[in-house]
Amino acid sequence: MPVIQKWQNDDLFEVNQVGTSIEGRDLYLLSIGSGETDVFLWSQMHGDESTATMAIFDILNFLAHDSFQKEKETMLKKVKLHFLPMLNPDGAEVFQRRNSLGIDVNRDALRLQSPEAKTLKRVRDSLEADFGFNLHDQSRYYNTEGSENPATISFLAPAYNYEKSINDVRGNAMKLIVQMNQLLQEFAPGNVGRYNDDFEPRAFGDNIQKWGTSTILIESGGFSGDPEKQEIRKLNFLTILSAIFSIAEEEYESMAIADYSKIPENDSKLYDLKIKGLQYALFGEQYILDLGINHSEVYTQNEKQLFYRSYIADQGDLSTNFGYNTLDASGFDFEPGKIYAEVLPNLDAVEKLNFSDLHSKGVAYVRVQNLPKDRSYFNYPIVVVGENFKVSEEIKVGMNPTFFLTKAGKPHYAVINGFVVPLDGEASNFRNGFIIRN
Repeated sequence: MPVIQKWQNDDLFEVNQVGTSIEGRDLYLLSIGSGETDVFLWSQMHGDESTATMAIFDILNFLAHDSFQKEKETMLKKVKLHFLPMLNPDGAEVFQRRNSLGIDVNRDALRLQSPEAKTLKRVRDSLEADFGFNLHDQSRYYNTEGSENPATISFLAPAYNYEKSINDVRGNAMKLIVQMNQLLQEFAPGNVGRYNDDFEPRAFGDNIQKWGTSTILIESGGFSGDPEKQEIRKLNFLTILSAIFSIAEEEYESMAIADYSKIPENDSKLYDLKIKGLQYALFGEQYILDLGINHSEVYTQNEKQLFYRSYIADQGDLSTNFGYNTLDASGFDFEPGKIYAEVLPNLDAVEKLNFSDLHSKGVAYVRVQNLPKDRSYFNYPIVVVGENFKVSEEIKVGMNPTFFLTKAGKPHYAVINGFVVPLDGEASNFRNGFIIRN
């Protein structure tokens, strides 16, 4: 909001309030350019999908900067750009997908119940935009079909009917996606996917395509070593900006629609951690299990931090699945974590423990009498539990993965809240302890 307010007093951008959210937060449209081709970009329809919002402001800052003036002036004589950088500010405020009505704004294109959906429809209709960019974040567990690569950026030219017909409007979206994919292969080879194009009659992308705007869905997924999506933010900036230049110069028209279908579809066979070949004893029998472990993001409003609550997403033969990180546990036995013998009075007492020594003894849990009501996480490699907590002796889908990998009874790895801690004598930089209250 401060950046938008600054630009309200700048002649470079035309800034208009175009609506308000359910809770009364302003929705703004920023426009620039004088060309006949209108390009409309909207982001954060889902409140917890912020990657493209950052990239939009990067583009706005680029347009306001005194670099590449000749290129920008040429482009802006041919196109007029319209940015609605945050469609669901109420959801963004509490970092949740849905709006204050509890609905998915992207499924409100027919009923138009929410003011956010009404605003998007009204702006689209007033602009009669030639091109539209529908900007989202997708699950980081999508991979590109047939590979272990995350689907870092995924595209879709939404269908406008059940038959998935291709007219000039949708065909132009496909051609532009083909060109964007070619560029991305230089920077993230193998990390570009394509969404299934089954028609969804309630969705905005499908309807905006139907209403005559060539619509491109861009979804930001996962990228190894980039949990806060700052590298993906750069890819969004690069991709969207290159597409705008292509629209201005009509370069996309030379692309082959047939190449659109050559982009691999999104698959969903990726985990944050894959443990393969674990030896697991049950009722006197030995089995081999692979574990797929995911780290569910939990935003703590009071601490303004992001933590993870991990869970076992699947187990069994996961040989056709992949992990951002993979641990080969062949020859290692599963051993449930033990509970520290002493019940500690508070978290301050936990912080004084020697965690390396506890791990070497197979201890993964510490009981605490006075657990703080407003905290569920802390920065030590142990799981804090209530006085009545009991350790599960079995591995089950959905459970919090906290256990040890042992050989001949000796722990070699601790898995604490789904994160691997090697027990090789080196200090751990683990920063995601978990508090279980019962």
